[in-house]
Amino acid sequence: MTLRTLALATVAAASLSCVKQLAPPPSGPSRPYPLLKETEERETSALTVKREDVEIDTRDFERTPRVVATGETPVLQLSGARARLYGDAEGTKGFEVDNFILLEVVDASGKVLNRSAVGFTENVHMGREVVDSVGPRSFHFEPGQVDLTTQLPESGPFQVRATVLDYSGVGRVTDVFLVLEPGGARQEDDLRGQ
Repeated sequence: MTLRTLALATVAAASLSCVKQLAPPPSGPSRPYPLLKETEERETSALTVKREDVEIDTRDFERTPRVVATGETPVLQLSGARARLYGDAEGTKGFEVDNFILLEVVDASGKVLNRSAVGFTENVHMGREVVDSVGPRSFHFEPGQVDLTTQLPESGPFQVRATVLDYSGVGRVTDVFLVLEPGGARQEDDLRGQ
């Protein structure tokens, strides 16, 4: 073996030892969790409970949204799965919301890890924080159109708390399920860290 061959073999071995070893993606059936139950349409003025810690960046409507419905998952673990929202446990239906769902990801102790908004809304503020929007700005969502995978911790237990909020017209939501699907590769946002 020549010195050059030995050097190349050493570099190749060192490079391979630095490669991150990924666990194989989970397999098996999807795991559906009910997040919100269908709530009939009601006039905003008829909704009496307000979410005082949330402010909507609007000049035309009430800035403090009113609570339409709430729900939460049990304590879960992602375990390499992909997490998306559907209108049924089978993952075949879409869902609807007026105005939006505030999603709060909490750890086992109840500490908020992440917040996001899904629906048709202006900017959502919680104190100095502007809550990220996930999915398109819409009242209607196709099956699995909203992917929450990057909003959830890769490891460790968590819960997803959902609050449907409305600030004009009428408020409503259809059934919403969080479905953990096997084989979900994490796809980070291209703009993260910039």
